[in-house]
Amino acid sequence: MTGTPRPTMKDVAAEAGVAVTTVSRVINDDPRVAPETRARVEAAVETLRYQPDFHAGLLRRRGRTNTLGLLVGNVANPFSAAVHRAVEDVAHARHVAVFASSLDDDPEREREAVAAFLRRRVDGLILTTIGHDHGYLEREIEHGTPVVFVDRRPSGVVGDTVMSDNYRGAREAVAHLASHGHRRIAFLGDDERIFTARERLRGFVDECRHQGIEVDPRLVLGDLRGEAAAAAAVARLLADPAPPTALFTAQNVITVGAIGALREAGAQHTTALVGFDDIPLAAHLIPPVTVVAQDPRRIGREAATIVFDRLDGVTTAVTEVVVPTTMIIRGSGEIPPSQ
Repeated sequence: MTGTPRPTMKDVAAEAGVAVTTVSRVINDDPRVAPETRARVEAAVETLRYQPDFHAGLLRRRGRTNTLGLLVGNVANPFSAAVHRAVEDVAHARHVAVFASSLDDDPEREREAVAAFLRRRVDGLILTTIGHDHGYLEREIEHGTPVVFVDRRPSGVVGDTVMSDNYRGAREAVAHLASHGHRRIAFLGDDERIFTARERLRGFVDECRHQGIEVDPRLVLGDLRGEAAAAAAVARLLADPAPPTALFTAQNVITVGAIGALREAGAQHTTALVGFDDIPLAAHLIPPVTVVAQDPRRIGREAATIVFDRLDGVTTAVTEVVVPTTMIIRGSGEIPPSQ
């Protein structure tokens, strides 16, 4: 995959109409630079999308830094942790180090982390993104840096993507609950800005309609951010005069919150539950938790393999790898509606 030359400090100096030494001083936050001059240099940096090169000497000697940048939702989340480990396993076999950072679903933090990776001249990027527009990466991709998006499709830029089949997995969850007699199924979803959250909701709605189940807006709860928010939402649903007979929790942290709320209300044996994505100890709870399981290790392996293929010169068209989900039947999703 060939790319256009990266802008240099000399290019920035020419754009701003200053000396190269002045650009260097601005980048190194030298207080002796006049505010007007600093503004011109910063504008030139933004226009050219210049990234200071902290490893220029190393690059001249070796050509690569033997590093990858990995941005995930939260390294503490089991899904993200599994992706991280799989990427590291592939990279380790090539003697490449992985720099990892948590996104915490913050678009500003996303851009800051990406900028930090690029300043260190990582050889490639593997990103779970939250921002609405990833066009800021276009210049870097043009320069030849392999960028692979995981878990979510990019917006505003075309790039290799690896993700789960979120839509079909959600439909399978609803179909499973419907096959056990449920007609009042609640949906509990994640941050609605996230592509995966929207896809899982879309699958839920479409399968409900396919099953002839009315989608009650009072049972569709999105934008739940964290375990506590999910637990509170489930408690409200259970307190309703016409509570749902089943829950579809569309993210693993939401599933954990829902389990706690069901147990608190004594409803864990009377309200069915299917979660999207597996959770630790799910098979050992009472009742064991039925889930639509993702394969984060395969997602991580596929993403890392694509990055290294690009670094090795593979120039095939941009690809999207969709990893199937698996329904794991354990007990909570098979509870029939109460009379």
